[in-house]
Amino acid sequence: MDGKLIEQTRMRAGIARRMVESKQQAPHFYVQTEVVVDGVRDHLTAVVVRAGDARLTMTAVLVRACVVALREHPQVNSVWTHDGLLQADEINVGIAIALEHGLVAPALLRADALDLAATAAALSDIAERARSQRLRPAEISDATFTLSNLGMFDVTAFTAIVTPPQVAILATARPVERLVLADDGPSRSWVMTATLSADHRALDGVDAARFLETFKKAMEDLEMLLAEREDTTEAMS
Repeated sequence: MDGKLIEQTRMRAGIARRMVESKQQAPHFYVQTEVVVDGVRDHLTAVVVRAGDARLTMTAVLVRACVVALREHPQVNSVWTHDGLLQADEINVGIAIALEHGLVAPALLRADALDLAATAAALSDIAERARSQRLRPAEISDATFTLSNLGMFDVTAFTAIVTPPQVAILATARPVERLVLADDGPSRSWVMTATLSADHRALDGVDAARFLETFKKAMEDLEMLLAEREDTTEAMS
């Protein structure tokens, strides 16, 4: 066949090897939900206008909601081992970041110790260091769960491949405006599709469903999401 051969970079070869390993060894299943994000969008707009901080993005809110759900469902915050499921003591959320020659998912270490503003700042920092190849070893190796957000593109839903030895990854897409029926009549709302890919060796459908239920509740109740960090800070002091 005629054409242009694009040689594999070390990064792309590594990605290929791990994704093949994941699909061959981890029996994937997928659970999906829809999240109304009107409150989140309004809050982000208000904060950015008031504070002028463009780092506060939807991804930061998604990370915070993941932390809430992972804390309540620790079996999802786990890694698969030959001896069984190892539930991690720390919540290290990997963030999928597209680079010129591939994809990395460095971890926000101890993401459960960050509030929304600190999460936004940490995301900006880790993305910058990923692009300049200045990630720390633990950030590359110690993620316990991964978030892949394509909300900045015209993508309404997708599924992701679990990153071994993690047992789950959440894929979130761009919110779309829809007509939503409620008790007081129809209204227009912004709705985001979230899809959890899970390793069936470690998790069952009910585990995934409960995780998504908690994630959805956190995303749709922003006051609860923000207050949750305050409660955690008081408990740790």
